[in-house]
Amino acid sequence: MEGAEVKVWRRAERERLIALRQGLPAAQRHNWSAQIDAALRGILAKRPGILGVYWPFRAEFDPRPLPVVIDKKCPLEYRAWRPGDKLVDGVWNIPIPEKRDIVTPALVLAPLVGFDEACYRLGYGGGYFDRTLAVLSPRVFAIGVGFEVQRIATIYPQSFDIAMDLIVTETGIRERSAGTARSIAG
Repeated sequence: MEGAEVKVWRRAERERLIALRQGLPAAQRHNWSAQIDAALRGILAKRPGILGVYWPFRAEFDPRPLPVVIDKKCPLEYRAWRPGDKLVDGVWNIPIPEKRDIVTPALVLAPLVGFDEACYRLGYGGGYFDRTLAVLSPRVFAIGVGFEVQRIATIYPQSFDIAMDLIVTETGIRERSAGTARSIAG
């Protein structure tokens, strides 16, 4: 599959996977999220530093603080945030910290619409996380977060796609190392 075919396939696969995730019973997503939370806490305990995450959207796993979309063609901007800090509406009415206290994360959580065995993520198609990972220096440790039902055979990675270092789902953790992925917990 090439070029335009991949683009069409990815668009259709995004729609299918988002509908699948949103169609899951809330109690099931809650239980799976608790398992993901426990796995992430174990990972983060071993990797101190600023953590960049996303605001939950369309039935995603819910982490916070958050990145900020400044412009639809630019990387994300990470702002410091703590519970109680004032939020304002950002792009797509997703809340963002009002105070522009920019930080550079050492680790980034990235939401998964889909993912494959090589730890590539299929996102919403805007390219925000790939652009962000490409410009952060030094290279951050990238963790894709989602549910196992979102795993697909391949996302048909393109030249701009950046593989995650880890993928965390309710069934365990996949690690990408030396171009391959392996399950390390679950």
